[in-house]
Amino acid sequence: MERAEDAGVYKLTDELAIVQTVDFFTPIVDNPYDFGQIAAANSLSDVYSMGGKPLTAMNIVCFPIKELDVSILRLILQGGLDKMREAGVTLVGGHSVDDKEPKYGLSVTGIIHPDKVVKNTGALPGDKLILTKPLGVGIINTALKGGMADETAVRKATECMKALNNTASEHMVQTGVNACTDITGFGLLGHASEMIEGTDTCMVIDSKAVPYITEAKSLAEMGLLPGGLHRNRSYREHMVEMGQTVPQYLSDIMYDPQTSGGLLISVPADKADRLLEDMHRKGVTDAAIIGEITDSPKGKIIVK
Repeated sequence: MERAEDAGVYKLTDELAIVQTVDFFTPIVDNPYDFGQIAAANSLSDVYSMGGKPLTAMNIVCFPIKELDVSILRLILQGGLDKMREAGVTLVGGHSVDDKEPKYGLSVTGIIHPDKVVKNTGALPGDKLILTKPLGVGIINTALKGGMADETAVRKATECMKALNNTASEHMVQTGVNACTDITGFGLLGHASEMIEGTDTCMVIDSKAVPYITEAKSLAEMGLLPGGLHRNRSYREHMVEMGQTVPQYLSDIMYDPQTSGGLLISVPADKADRLLEDMHRKGVTDAAIIGEITDSPKGKIIVK
């Protein structure tokens, strides 16, 4: 709790611990089946970021049963169930509430060896930083709500959000890393700040290496920015030294709140290339080395 870890871990024996997390939110895309898939992938992600294996889940559902057709609810739940099946997770129950606005997500339980928990702190000077998914989905979702996002942008964002972080997590555990977190509502720079806040390390990010969905650039330049982006910047900009040559749109994208974003992994430099190659070979094609950990200035993020 002190370090805002992505999930809770409870030790059962010397060989076994459970990982628990919960998340749910309102629709961010128009297609109810896609929404169900995205919400499920997002809920599972916190277990993956800790290096755990999700086993069971329970649905959390809010739905205006008198205002919307029940077929919409069925599609949301089917999307979630199909994503759980893809992840090898068993649905064991859930709870529903009649509510004015639809909401959906999961309570997830996974397992992990107590000595193999990957925390969001522990990055060491010399580590390389790997980001496994492109940024920009918050900006695209904002444009979608305003009727300004084209089909290509929406498709790319949807596919990105639906993708599980299981493959990246499995290879991360096999390789051995020092820290990891998943990039969600606080954006890349917000979650990166959590990794080094109060530590004796610094994070250096190469902005040109940061992957993002191409269409997010023009939308950001048009000013189609979510409110959460401004809150993220306001809250964390005291820790961030943004280089003068970094374009404004790219700064915005790095503060953009993500839904079901990728993993940010801090890995020893001598393992980084191999981990990246393994992930690329297994389909995590957008993964990229975006920076490194240094020993100064302490508690700062330098964006070049």
